Amino acid sequence: MTDNKKIIDLNIIEIIKLLQSDKKKIIIYSITAGVIGVLLAFGTPKKYKSTVMLAPEESGGGFSGSLSSLSAMVGLNMKFGQTGDALYPEIYPNIVSSTDFIIGMFPVEISTKDNSVKCDYYTYWEKHQKIAVSDYPKALLVKLKGMFSKKEESSPLKSKQEGTISLSRKQEEIAKAMSSMVECSVDKKTSVITITVEDQDPRVAALIADSIKQHLQIAITDYRTKKSRLDMDYMGKLYDEAKNDYDKARQTYATYSDTHQGIVLQKYKTKELELENEMELKYNIFQTVAEQLQLAKAKVQEKTPAFTVLQSATVPNKHSSRPKIVTLVIWMVLGFLLRSGILLWKNKKMFVSI
Repeated sequence: MTDNKKIIDLNIIEIIKLLQSDKKKIIIYSITAGVIGVLLAFGTPKKYKSTVMLAPEESGGGFSGSLSSLSAMVGLNMKFGQTGDALYPEIYPNIVSSTDFIIGMFPVEISTKDNSVKCDYYTYWEKHQKIAVSDYPKALLVKLKGMFSKKEESSPLKSKQEGTISLSRKQEEIAKAMSSMVECSVDKKTSVITITVEDQDPRVAALIADSIKQHLQIAITDYRTKKSRLDMDYMGKLYDEAKNDYDKARQTYATYSDTHQGIVLQKYKTKELELENEMELKYNIFQTVAEQLQLAKAKVQEKTPAFTVLQSATVPNKHSSRPKIVTLVIWMVLGFLLRSGILLWKNKKMFVSI
């Protein structure tokens, strides 16, 4: 049986000799690549990171137990603490990166560290972002394309009637750029939420990190209390109706009693008794609804999560960009690999045997 497997032999000594013979060009390639890398590094705006850490908390079973006991006293079957919560901490990053959430950051007022720029966050991204040297060709193409294309008018961000989001092309690009600068993560064991914002200005990074924290807290609170708030609003309507019915019954009874004083006919006494019973019935209904309304308000408070801020947003003093010496080394290595690859490919027959 014949073995058809091919064995490739590399002569390492010949490779080393080949590289040594071409060391001048290798050095030139490395230095040139290093210079290009440094120029790109100096032409890239510095980035600053600001981090916020918070832990969402919910009230314990003691408050829920108290509400359950209170509801049992008035004959209600309100099962507190048994929730079907679909908003798990693992999806918080999805909320932060969603278009709905990002466009909510557009009107946030910001100011740079030197106070040279004070505007909303959208305008800051639209007019006050520095462009890296490597992005100049792309920016030039976009500008040329804009000169020959029809001018796009700003469209409304959201249609309340349809519940849809309508963004212009520019708004969509800015929203994506904003989203790329925001990172949200959740520790599965501790449920600690970490929000990191990167920006060209340190104060803007801190302001946006704090704003995202606040917006996320509002979003979580709105979700967790939505059902309870709807129940409270419904009980509020029932309360107004029950109070109105009781007031009418009370006024009808009082008017009838005042206008029929001293009359001993049985039919008038029977009518007065009917009105009194109806007034008491309306009062009992009103009192029960009032108690249910108070329980509904307590349920909203019980559902409202508390947040413990473990680390507030701070204005960073040091940029988070890659050090220029590291960039220099990386590009010099790339230059070395490029020249070595070209040299070895052209002379592969010298050190490769099959």
